[in-house]
Amino acid sequence: MSMIGLFDSGVGELTVVRELIRKYPGADFVYLGDTARYPYGNKSKETVERYAVEDAKFVIDQGAELVIVACNTASSLAMDKLRATYPDTPFLGVIKPAAALAVTQSKTSVGVVGTRATVGSGIYDEVIKELNPKLKVLQKACPLFVPLVEEGMIDDQVTKMMVRRYLMPLRQKNVETLILGCTHYPFLQPLIERFMGKRVKVINSAEAVVDKAYELYPGLFKESKDSKQTISFTDASSHLDSLASKWLGKKFVGTAVSL
Repeated sequence: MSMIGLFDSGVGELTVVRELIRKYPGADFVYLGDTARYPYGNKSKETVERYAVEDAKFVIDQGAELVIVACNTASSLAMDKLRATYPDTPFLGVIKPAAALAVTQSKTSVGVVGTRATVGSGIYDEVIKELNPKLKVLQKACPLFVPLVEEGMIDDQVTKMMVRRYLMPLRQKNVETLILGCTHYPFLQPLIERFMGKRVKVINSAEAVVDKAYELYPGLFKESKDSKQTISFTDASSHLDSLASKWLGKKFVGTAVSL
């Protein structure tokens, strides 16, 4: 069995699981949503590192041979700590795959939306400038997007108002591409694409990281009819089960776990 591990601060990483199931429906994976302690985006670097190490331990103990850190905040702040703590396990964050894809499709400017922690870390600006120093990077923190997604308010009028409020400055500055720098945000992608217009290419970090994971570790994506696919939450509920089943297109009942 080739097991892929994934973790996030809440249910955002389900966008990565959705891409994984869509492209490799028989792949084995274990997913952990740290719903008891979300969001990570307003916490200190030290706290995010500690939480990420505990999350990673859970999926590694379940047999994960690769860990996808689908939380942008943890990818921004905790990758060095994770690799130092678990040197024998490969970790793949969502930032570099999304940044690389945006660079290939931009000539002058890249927009980035994310949590306060991700935007404040400057990681996207750093990675994009390493790939193409000429590109201008414009970032915007969108802290209310995560709770709106967690509440299932995907097409709510309030959500539409917040999309307009947060993204208007980036639209006015004519960014060419827009990175959804939080794995919760692809659930809002249709709203965001409608607001930004057809000329802006929206980069789904969930899709980018699944493609990169397959490129680097194709042997872990072997499919079988009796594949093991497990979803766990640190604070499970029927609401989360409903969201997971709706978003993934198949019935899932999350297991409650303690870290």
